[in-house]
Amino acid sequence: MDWQTAINNFKLYLQLERSLAKNSVEAYIRDIQKLQSYCLTQDQLNPLKVSTSDIQLFLKWLSELNVQERSQARILSGIKAFYTFLMLEDEINQNPAELIEAPRLSRKLPDFLHVDEIEQIIAAIDLSKPEGMRNKAIVETLYSCGLRVSELIDLKLSNLFFEIDFIKVVGKGNKERLVPIGEGAKKCISIYINEVRVHQNIKANFEDYVFLNRRGQPLTRVMIFIIIKELIKKTNITKKVSPHTFRHSFATHLIEGGADLRAVQEMLGHESITTTEIYTHLDRAYLQSVIRSYHPRP
Repeated sequence: MDWQTAINNFKLYLQLERSLAKNSVEAYIRDIQKLQSYCLTQDQLNPLKVSTSDIQLFLKWLSELNVQERSQARILSGIKAFYTFLMLEDEINQNPAELIEAPRLSRKLPDFLHVDEIEQIIAAIDLSKPEGMRNKAIVETLYSCGLRVSELIDLKLSNLFFEIDFIKVVGKGNKERLVPIGEGAKKCISIYINEVRVHQNIKANFEDYVFLNRRGQPLTRVMIFIIIKELIKKTNITKKVSPHTFRHSFATHLIEGGADLRAVQEMLGHESITTTEIYTHLDRAYLQSVIRSYHPRP
């Protein structure tokens, strides 16, 4: 079996049997193609002949190219999944990557916004423009519900259950979850739908999507990043802010407020609670404020 055949079969497995999202499948394939490129430079034309030593040398090569440890760990995880698949297909008897340990990763709290910074961003939205209320609804929804960008752009009208204060979200691997939505976000979405979106000419097959561009089609990931970037320029915020920053802010503020970790895990759609636990590493300023507020001798 050559590399291209093995990769094509692996891609079908990820799509059909594991039902992974398109972006996840593409990420897996890119990582395996990195191993392929390295092995071909070593005249290793058959993926079934790759040894543990070959993979270790590949990881060393990545390190020498200054590939970050987090990226190395992700690539190794993809390689393990690839060879697990080849074992399931009875192409090999042992996973050559199974016993290779990933680099130890430091757990860093992602950048997040304080409440006043979020208010700055919302205040920067020009509501006199046609897209103003849509953009306000986008920011409010990202922060109120902690959505990923892909979940936001795929949000459907039929999945808005405002009468019970929930929305249904389709996350990674097409897994559905119910997420509470706050009054502010509900109000903005309702105004956008009833006063702006209702006047748009919506393209066929896109009638159920909540957030649309001026051509009546769903917004892209890139457009959401551009919207946020342009808003940040109008504020005094110097942090590097992306749509995902609102998700981090959502989780951080809930944990700071005393929310149950498993409840936050459920709302974020994290498969493992260890992913959610990163938000328990709260910023020093917050911890200092707790000491000052509650310790008898601060």
